[in-house]
Amino acid sequence: MSAGRVEQLFSEAGAYRAGHFKLKSGRHADRYVEKFQVLQWPTAVTELCAMIADAARPAGVDVVVGPTTGGVILAFEVARQLGVRGMFAEHEKAPDGTARRVFRRGFQIGAGERVLLVDDVVTTGASLREMIEPIEAAGGVLVEAIVLVDRTGGLADVPSSTGRRYPAHALWSLELSTYDAGPESCPGCRAGVLLEAPGSSGVGAAT
Repeated sequence: MSAGRVEQLFSEAGAYRAGHFKLKSGRHADRYVEKFQVLQWPTAVTELCAMIADAARPAGVDVVVGPTTGGVILAFEVARQLGVRGMFAEHEKAPDGTARRVFRRGFQIGAGERVLLVDDVVTTGASLREMIEPIEAAGGVLVEAIVLVDRTGGLADVPSSTGRRYPAHALWSLELSTYDAGPESCPGCRAGVLLEAPGSSGVGAAT
């Protein structure tokens, strides 16, 4: 039931589209999920976060966290509905030049606090994995991760660098095919459909 409603909300907001899209990876796709088209609507966000809160409530959580940027909106609304704290982690460059997530702005997780991790759309799972290190470092207990949309069609858990795996699930799971650019692989290129570069990779038609 929730999966169908999530799809409906995304579709009504223009956040789930069919066409010919260039992804940040350079690959092409015939469907695209632009989460911020639905996250701009407070009523939709409230309903989506209610689904997450209902799923997480039996586990009992003390704090809800999310990664920048979309996870910020979700973390605070889910936290509001659960009556707990909400916070977010931001990107920071580690001394070795790699990116990591850190809690800034005075955000702190107490040792033993039960943590719910939320995010919007999972494509590779990198954002979820990056969130585990600061949660573990603070001594928090990650109860589970819940996301709105799993684009891989197979989200089951999130591995940490220590080898531990944490349960994870999505309200809506779907598999989106991607293609190498060019008519040999991509149906959109082959049919001559206008190529768009939406989201953070650009707006409008690709050049």
